[in-house]
Amino acid sequence: MMAYELASLLRTLRHGRALAGKQDIAEAAAILKPANPDAIRLGDDCAAIPDGNGYLLLASEGFQDSFVRSMPWFAGYCGVMVNVSDIAAMGGRPVAVVDALWSDTSETAASILTGLHDGARTYDVPVVGGHTNMRSTHNSLSVAILGRARHLLTSFDARPGEVLIAAIDLRGRWHDPHPFWDASSALCGTDGAARLRGDLELLPCIAEDGLSRAAKDISMAGLLGTALMLAECSGVGMTITLDDIPRPDAAPMERWLSAFPSYGYLLTARPEDADAVIARFHGRGIAASAIGQCNETRRVDVTWTDEKETFWDLARTPLMGFAP
Repeated sequence: MMAYELASLLRTLRHGRALAGKQDIAEAAAILKPANPDAIRLGDDCAAIPDGNGYLLLASEGFQDSFVRSMPWFAGYCGVMVNVSDIAAMGGRPVAVVDALWSDTSETAASILTGLHDGARTYDVPVVGGHTNMRSTHNSLSVAILGRARHLLTSFDARPGEVLIAAIDLRGRWHDPHPFWDASSALCGTDGAARLRGDLELLPCIAEDGLSRAAKDISMAGLLGTALMLAECSGVGMTITLDDIPRPDAAPMERWLSAFPSYGYLLTARPEDADAVIARFHGRGIAASAIGQCNETRRVDVTWTDEKETFWDLARTPLMGFAP
């Protein structure tokens, strides 16, 4: 592997649509301007609202019309799946979801709603209401979720010197033509659904046992883009070794770094706690490894074999603009 191959790989990821979409967040945040940014911090996987001895977690996901049109059942299923992943990434457990649906026919709506119902049953989280329009000119879906956490995992609490850990369920398949690594939907309606719920339970248990304070679920920005968001919010830099990232044997590196896994998380941990965090995932058959370390540079640097390149310098170019 030559240096220009790593540089080319990072250039492709850096200029992809996924990271461009994350940069757009800054424009929305500038308009909305939360009334109390110290209490509810923007840039996390969920809004964490102080509530008694814990936190209410609130999040939502929207899905592109083309995706909903081409895969209506899977879009509905993802409405639950990706939201419960956000709740888990914050150290929480889901309480309920609501949906907003627009469809051009009742048949399309039925397929979307069936997927939503199947996802809710798989992850044992009820659909408690929403908005439905079956006489629209297009097909769109958004789903919001409420959860609760006792102890938070956040995007703001990674610290220099901590180990960066990636945990990804490799027991899946590509959901072509989209960049989804799906280790979930095949277990819908089977005894494997209980395993999916148990796998999610790892995250709040890790938070409650004090093994980690910072995490994000790997989003459409891919693994490096997600690491970049975590680094920006925490005001740290990171070094990441590509060869240490859990990856299916047949997955090319560029495709894998662009993937959105159904179960994939980045966490940071103190060096003395890293092995314990990794062991918890291994105990449930989930691939996990230390892939890098946090530092004070505010750069995300990447190594592959014996080459090293800077993926992004946050001191020069903010991503979402949520630096501390």
